[in-house]
Amino acid sequence: MPANVVRLICPNLKCRKILSVPDSARGKKVRCRGCGMRVQIPAKEAVPVAPQPDESTEG
Repeated sequence: MPANVVRLICPNLKCRKILSVPDSARGKKVRCRGCGMRVQIPAKEAVPVAPQPDESTEG
């Protein structure tokens, strides 16, 4: 599977189809082809960066 595809399950309990949408759809709403429900695609999460020690305060 290409890395630029987002896969999620339709939240409609009667449908539950797997949706595959392009990465460019993050943060937008798409319509499920199975039931027609509009689904919000989650935005890309920021990766936390570990704080680096400040060299100017050391010894």
